[in-house]
Amino acid sequence: MQTLSPEGYRDIALRAGAVVWFTPGTVHRMVQGGDLRVTVLMQNGGLPEAGDAVFTFPGEVLADPGRYAEAATLPAGTGAEVEAAARGRRDLAVEGYLVLREALVAGDVGPLREFQRAAAALVRERVPRWRELWRGGALAAAERTGAQLDALAGGDLAHLGEAAVYEAAPSRRGGYGMCGWRDEYVLPGGGA
Repeated sequence: MQTLSPEGYRDIALRAGAVVWFTPGTVHRMVQGGDLRVTVLMQNGGLPEAGDAVFTFPGEVLADPGRYAEAATLPAGTGAEVEAAARGRRDLAVEGYLVLREALVAGDVGPLREFQRAAAALVRERVPRWRELWRGGALAAAERTGAQLDALAGGDLAHLGEAAVYEAAPSRRGGYGMCGWRDEYVLPGGGA
């Protein structure tokens, strides 16, 4: 996994059992180097699907919301046309990524900061929708935990009588996400 942050460029070798995490604003790129299968859990489920991440397209694409949307959006359906569009989108993102990486390796954080500013400008209008998703997902789960702790502290064990086990199969097999080919799971009480 390659990461770009104000701390610089890192190349983290992934292996079975490794746990790697990062905070918002970290540019990350997964580079497949063998048969390793990766499970990714995303904080605040639902936000990635709602467009909370921004591709590292070159600056002139990021500066134009119309060009960005055109470059980021894949055609509907499946097949060779979608695969070609996904590869083209990836290649354009890698082009911009390499500029950011080269600058960080040289000690210049300016291009990364400019990317972050451009990315924030592109997604700013989505914040109200993200707030709804967060309130209905991650915040709601945390508040349920708080209520359960309050109940336990008061000697109320009623929620333990509602214990349940869940299992999920992919709701969608295959398809291109921001990070490549993936299966998607919809979890009870969660998001995709």
